[in-house]
Amino acid sequence: MELTAIDCHAHVMRREAKLADERHSEPKRDVLVEEYLDLLDRHGVSHGVLTAPSFYGTDNAILLDALTRHPDRLRGTAIVAPESDPGLLQGMAAQGVVGIRLNWLRRRSIPDVAAPEWTRLFATLRELDWQVEIFLEDAKLAGMLPVVRRSGVRVVLDHFGCPDPVQGVASPGFQEVLKAVAAGDTWVKLSAPYRLGGADPQHYVDALMQAGGPERLVWASDWPWVNHEAGTTYRGCLDWLHAWVPDEAARRSILADTPRALFRF
Repeated sequence: MELTAIDCHAHVMRREAKLADERHSEPKRDVLVEEYLDLLDRHGVSHGVLTAPSFYGTDNAILLDALTRHPDRLRGTAIVAPESDPGLLQGMAAQGVVGIRLNWLRRRSIPDVAAPEWTRLFATLRELDWQVEIFLEDAKLAGMLPVVRRSGVRVVLDHFGCPDPVQGVASPGFQEVLKAVAAGDTWVKLSAPYRLGGADPQHYVDALMQAGGPERLVWASDWPWVNHEAGTTYRGCLDWLHAWVPDEAARRSILADTPRALFRF
């Protein structure tokens, strides 16, 4: 299939699957890959990236099943333990996984990513040419992001980098995001404006475009919009991008050219 656009953040899930003890959400219904692909087809989006939801912990079975059945259209990011065997990760790579996800939102404490087990994991990720995807509050991201970047891995940040809604562009975490984007080793998803605490996403888009341009930005639907389902539509997610980035060439880069290379389609 010709690559026209890539949705860089969506989920598949089943209610029957075992849930992790520490979680901040859970599936309200079965969300199958066939439904997702039909949604892409109806909106002219050719490819997608499935992101492991945090509520399954390190059980990536549903994600891997979807990737294995649709290798030409899908890639994925998995949640793994830091002590994971490199052979396990290599097997995931063969199934279409291109990175790991650190979804540590709303946790009382987060792991020390400078610890030996994380250093070893990041070294394995560099060898696999994988990325590290981070979903974390602004204040915690401010301290964590520089450490992860020093490991030499590529970093992808969920949902505008989760800036503090009160401080906005000036927030410590988002300032680190801008530095990372400008340095060329970090990418940001323009996605889920409803997770920004009411802040205007345009301010973040403008700052990110100035720091790194469309070569450091990707678009995502965040489908099926867990805990924000009411009133959210797939067409609306695409319309947001058109409003944020009115320049057609820049939008083309964000929708297709940048994610094609980043997610290895």
